[in-house]
Amino acid sequence: MPDSSRESASFALRADHLGISVPGKILLEEVSFEVVLGEMLAIVGPSGSGKSTLLRLLNRLIEPTSGTVYLDGIDYKQIAPRDLRRRVGMVMQRPFLFPGSVADNLQFGPGQRGERLSDDQITQLLVGVGLAGFASRSVANLSGGEAQRVSFARTLANGPEILLLDEPTSALDEDSKREVESLIRRLMQPRGDANAEATKKLAEVSRKTLTCLLVTHDLAQAARLAQRALTLNAGRIVKSGPAAEVLNAANHLS
Repeated sequence: MPDSSRESASFALRADHLGISVPGKILLEEVSFEVVLGEMLAIVGPSGSGKSTLLRLLNRLIEPTSGTVYLDGIDYKQIAPRDLRRRVGMVMQRPFLFPGSVADNLQFGPGQRGERLSDDQITQLLVGVGLAGFASRSVANLSGGEAQRVSFARTLANGPEILLLDEPTSALDEDSKREVESLIRRLMQPRGDANAEATKKLAEVSRKTLTCLLVTHDLAQAARLAQRALTLNAGRIVKSGPAAEVLNAANHLS
């Protein structure tokens, strides 16, 4: 039965018959789905199914060979790539930070647009990701979990509408993984978060309702974080819908 609430909702992002191929191989084919404003969508599937390739198509780090993506109803091919990647931010599996201080990293994105974050904005971002007082710290002296949270703060400094998370905790130890999951929950569910001050600081800087797509091999993590999910296999969507239903089916296949 169609979900009437989704039919009437505002789609932050919609993939329409998206595909990519290289000579002799189809990587993704006929991928179509929608993500509602403020929703978390988990993307799961076996290794090599096209999960990370799909994320990279969504902000044109690679170009589709068929289909397109609509961002807030606009064909993303009509949006300049730099502007698109500001609006559709990505956090990778491993935090690739620039040499220098934490503050230097947060200033990078705005600096590309000729803007500069104030000291107060940097403080707000770092409080929001649980790193108060880290502005002057060298990135060479960060733990893995701290570095990943700096990656989130650097992405949020651009004021994105969409967050693409590509296995953001798979390289972390269990304690750091839980810290990053807690951050993701706070970003996506600010009204229910116990850390009201940190949530307020994030909201003041980002000024947007975030929508999120999470690629993960961890089905339990997907169940903890996502409202909806889709399963990819061999470059095609084999199931999509409410997270509990999709992840239960994926668990039986794994």
